[in-house]
Amino acid sequence: MASALHNQALTDRVLAKRDALISLTQDLIRIPTLNPPGENYRDICDYLDRRLANYGFATQLIRAHGTPGDSDRFPRWNIVARCDGPHTGDCVHFNSHIDVVEVGNGWTHDPFGGVLIDGRIYGRGACDMKGGLAASIIAVEAFLEEHPDFHGAIEISGTADEESGGYGGVAYLAGKGFFDPSRVQHVIIPEPLGHDRICLGHRGGWWAEIETFGEIAHGSMPFLGDCAVRHMGAVLDKFETDLFPAMAKRHTDMPVIPDGARHSTMNINSIHGGQAEQTDDSTGLPAHCVPDRCRIVIDRRFLIEEPLDVVRNEVTSLLDALKTNRPNFDYALRELNAVLPSMTDKNAPVVRTVSAAIADVLGRAPDYVASPGTYDQKHIDRIGRLKNCIAYGPGILELAHKPDEYIEVDDMLDSAQVMALSLAKVLLH
Repeated sequence: MASALHNQALTDRVLAKRDALISLTQDLIRIPTLNPPGENYRDICDYLDRRLANYGFATQLIRAHGTPGDSDRFPRWNIVARCDGPHTGDCVHFNSHIDVVEVGNGWTHDPFGGVLIDGRIYGRGACDMKGGLAASIIAVEAFLEEHPDFHGAIEISGTADEESGGYGGVAYLAGKGFFDPSRVQHVIIPEPLGHDRICLGHRGGWWAEIETFGEIAHGSMPFLGDCAVRHMGAVLDKFETDLFPAMAKRHTDMPVIPDGARHSTMNINSIHGGQAEQTDDSTGLPAHCVPDRCRIVIDRRFLIEEPLDVVRNEVTSLLDALKTNRPNFDYALRELNAVLPSMTDKNAPVVRTVSAAIADVLGRAPDYVASPGTYDQKHIDRIGRLKNCIAYGPGILELAHKPDEYIEVDDMLDSAQVMALSLAKVLLH
């Protein structure tokens, strides 16, 4: 166990790397790893490869062949870097995703400029989660400089596609054994849940496409056809009157943040019916047709207390009732993805370690939370069978995916100190 004197020397070394932390974060933001479609994954992996090799890491660049979205144009590249100490012991793994979501509108700063203003670094991915990746790298570099004679191993991974499910990243690596408990014992995912909070897990997710059918006819004589959009309107009405009120009454004992996410929720991601939308530069008028198809995509987030089968059946039962009671109603449902909730025990070793490090750095105990959305812990838990995993990292969750996303430099420094002390608590004997 590291002494108080060693702790102070280690945190001082982290603080001395403030400029390096800023520069690293800016470099990462300036590589636009947009997903979709999955751009510049190899570029950021090559950058990390060069950086980590300077500290003695053995690196592997791994393409997730055949995973969703992987192609020769947009290959799903990942990096796993490992540094073994001179003595045997546990392995601590920091996992960060390298992809970022689309930019969107409303920015007042260059989304890939990484500009530093008043202690904040702005850019897409600054918060979610290149700031967390940078903080973990600085923490590891400081630890290796201060304590080269450590027990065990340190791993850092940069993985693809977390924003679209993680199947070309952590899920692929977990399937290849990279998160087997025999080789990795502690995992910290620096997602932006707050420098003073430990995230124990996340809600579940069920995504599905629902399609209603009708019959095409001339728009001036809709009585000769059957409008699929009206049928979908009946579905949406049943959601409003039956499903949403039922979900609002459910509450989880998981410490999910924000408070609204402690209930079951569902989002209508998209809706489209009838003829294809015209391009923005088109000046033509639409044809006069009754739509014979309408589709929606739903995003159902469910609680650890709700079985997945019940979540599915709740929607299909509603649709089946419409099929029985509404003339000419028919539908098709296609499941797009399903993710079970994940929750690490509050007394797990990684939780106790990071909690103690937060107390050392901030002078107070952490809050324990769970995420409203899923992240890659789901794959480490379900595929890797590794339960000793948390999310801990700098950033404000509500800034993720927003315009003018930013990360506070001071928050990154606090988190880097916590991460470095966590390494000391596990790897120094």
